[in-house]
This record gives sequence, structure tokens and C-alpha cells, in this order.
Amino acid sequence: MKKLFPFALIVLLSSVLVSHQPAHYKSPLLSADCYVSCFSSEVTERFRQEAMSPEFAAMHPLPRKYTVTQPRGERVQFKAPDGTTALGYAIKSKISSNNWILVIQEWWGMNDNILREAEELAEELGNVNVLALDMYDGKVAVTPDSAMKLVQGATRERLENIVRGGIAYAGSKARIFTIGWCFGGMWSLQSSLLAGNQAAGCIMYYGRPENNLEKLKTLQCDVLGIFGSKDRSPSPEVVKRFEEDMRTVGKNLRLHMYDAGHGFANPSNPSYDKVATADAHTKAIAFIKERL
Repeated sequence: MKKLFPFALIVLLSSVLVSHQPAHYKSPLLSADCYVSCFSSEVTERFRQEAMSPEFAAMHPLPRKYTVTQPRGERVQFKAPDGTTALGYAIKSKISSNNWILVIQEWWGMNDNILREAEELAEELGNVNVLALDMYDGKVAVTPDSAMKLVQGATRERLENIVRGGIAYAGSKARIFTIGWCFGGMWSLQSSLLAGNQAAGCIMYYGRPENNLEKLKTLQCDVLGIFGSKDRSPSPEVVKRFEEDMRTVGKNLRLHMYDAGHGFANPSNPSYDKVATADAHTKAIAFIKERL
């Protein structure tokens, strides 16, 4: 009996520890139906809940180190509508232009991979000002755990203030394009909604779509949606529903579904698909140039 007591005590302590694990480690990926019906909050909040799940983290293995060499851009600060300071990375067009593109990070933060994307867009588009928005206020995640913490702390109110500040930084005469990946793909669409009649075009790579039809009705630009058929967040079912929603509200969605998984356009992700990435990038550049 004495020998059994330590073993029973260990089992009891283990069960207590497991039951007190942080709630976000228990949150599963949301189904297409649940994404619409299980929560009454904004789609960005539902994404935040999902992004704190181990299943979602597993789709984002540690990124390889990347450093931008000979950058053209510079770190900038600008005022957000709530009076706080927001951060970004700006590359001004070599010729005077009212065309702007807001570049929005993945869940890792505004790391050098995002700065690389900004630099490449500036180089290829030429007459477009590029502003990468720092949605985490200077913080960058280097592990899935730290990314989950940053997502958890990124409230919709703060993120909207950063986006609105970026739009104001571009100016009232700016024509605003948006592009983003994953977390940034979702916020690319949200940013185009916030841009109102300044919105010129939205590109979203495998980001959670808006499913509030009343909000989608206010969208003033076309959308290029780039998704993976092997993705689980968002799943092909969610993408199909988005396509139906856009058709319902009379908005133009140019959809491209690749035989690839989540994060396929990120060279540091094991799901990286070079061929699909190149094709999607070509389509993204063409989409913007058609609207300049």
C-alpha cells in the first residue's frame, strides 16, 4: 500500500497540471460551419482564437533566418487615430505617385521576410509607394509560442488604429492597394474595407475572409484571392463560402486555388511551393498593374 501511494500522488498531480494548461492550447481549428456560427464576434477575433491552437502553430514551423541586404526603405513612425505612435517600413516611389500599397505581415511580425516582399514590390511596380505596417508595434516572434502570444495581444482596436494611421500617412489622395499573407491576408481585406473609396485593389494570400455580408457590401475594390487546396486554415470550404458571399453582394473576386498547403508562398516554410509562389506572384503584380 505504501508503494502505491507515491504513484497515486504522481497521477493526481499530473492530472491537475494538465487540467490547468492555458486554454489556447486546447482550441482546435474551426470548421467552415463553426467559423460562421460558433462565435458572435468579428472574424478577426475568431482567427485570434484559432491562431492560439497547437494545430495552427504546427502549420508554422520555425522560419529560416533571412536578412534584407541593401534595403531601399526606411523605418518610419506615424500617428494612429487614437493618438498613439504606429510603426512601419516605407519605400517611396522614385517618381511622384499617389499609388500606395500596404504590406501586411504574417503572424510572425514585420520580420525581414516581409521587408523583402516590400522591397520586391517596390522594385517591380516602380511608380508605387510601399508601406509595410508593423502590426505588433515593434515585436517580432521567433517561435510559434511567441507568435501565439503576440497574436493574443493584438486586439482588433489596436490593429485598426495602425491600419487607419497607415492610410492617413499615405494621404487623402492616395489610391490604396493592400497585400498580406495568413494573418496579413485576413488584414489585407480588412484594410481595404477600412480604406473605403480610396481602396484600389486587395490581394490576400491564404487569409481568413470576411463573412459579414453587410461589411462586404461596403468594399470598393476588386479582390485577388490566393489560397491552397491543402490548407486547413482557411480550408477550401471556407474559401468556397467566401466566393459565394462575394457573388451574393456583387463584388469581384478573382480566385486562384493552388495544390498547396498553408504558407506555400513563404520560402522559410516547409510547405513552400516554388512553382505556385512564382505563378501567384506574377498574378499579383499583374493585378496591381492593371489598376494603376
